[in-house]
Amino acid sequence: MHTHVWHISNLVTYTRVYSDKASKLHTLGGDKLKKYINVILQVLFICVGIFISLNAVFATMVCNMNAGIIANYLLAFMVLGYGIFYKKLSQKLPKWFIGLFYTGLVAIAIIIPVMFISGRTDNVSYKEDAIIVLGAAVRGEEVSGALARRLDAAIEYYHQNPEVVILVTGGQGPQEDITEALAMERYLMEHGIPQSSIIKEEKATSTSENFKYSKELLDEYFGYEYTVAYITDDYHIFRAGQLGKLAGLPPMTHCHSNTAKSIMLPSGLRECMAIVQLWIFKR
Repeated sequence: MHTHVWHISNLVTYTRVYSDKASKLHTLGGDKLKKYINVILQVLFICVGIFISLNAVFATMVCNMNAGIIANYLLAFMVLGYGIFYKKLSQKLPKWFIGLFYTGLVAIAIIIPVMFISGRTDNVSYKEDAIIVLGAAVRGEEVSGALARRLDAAIEYYHQNPEVVILVTGGQGPQEDITEALAMERYLMEHGIPQSSIIKEEKATSTSENFKYSKELLDEYFGYEYTVAYITDDYHIFRAGQLGKLAGLPPMTHCHSNTAKSIMLPSGLRECMAIVQLWIFKR
């Protein structure tokens, strides 16, 4: 009897010791895995931060300074800084703030690609009476790469519908020696588009003004109902369409130009801010 009790007591003791050891091993294994994950996240944030920083620098070299490039630099600063000081920040920052930061990064990673992909679905009929080509940066008197791509899309459209009127719209902004509309007209004429097929709108300083002033010119030119399409960058298609409706233009079709990979991020960031502005202020 006593022998059985002793055996049972030893068994319980051994079970407890084994359980404690297993618990410690499990804890050590969990800590080790957590450490590996933290190291991977830190390296990932640093690498992504460096990439975003280089992207911002390159975008500055090929584009005029704008809100998108500034946002690109800020994003690079936050991601790279978080990566460098990952251990300290992940311990000191409130959990809700870290969660908000991660949510913002995931939202950017989803929304911007969707914006570009959805904007590449054209619906022009090539029978429109007019096309509005929205302005973009001019460097001195020369069209930027982004603006040249929009104009190339307009030229391609013109070859399929030579009766169309091409309305180029854009005033004179910082770092621009002439109006965007004038630079656009020159580019089109250099590529074989007759001046008689071009209308210039040279006052607009925003997309909403592009459409507002373009409508006034088209109403005056046609004097009756007309069909119209607009050409802009892929990421800009959605907001441009909404602003065209607000300006009172008839239902428009659209045709996109592809954005250079090097400026996708700043362009996407800028467009996200502009869409928020559109939702709040309707402009």
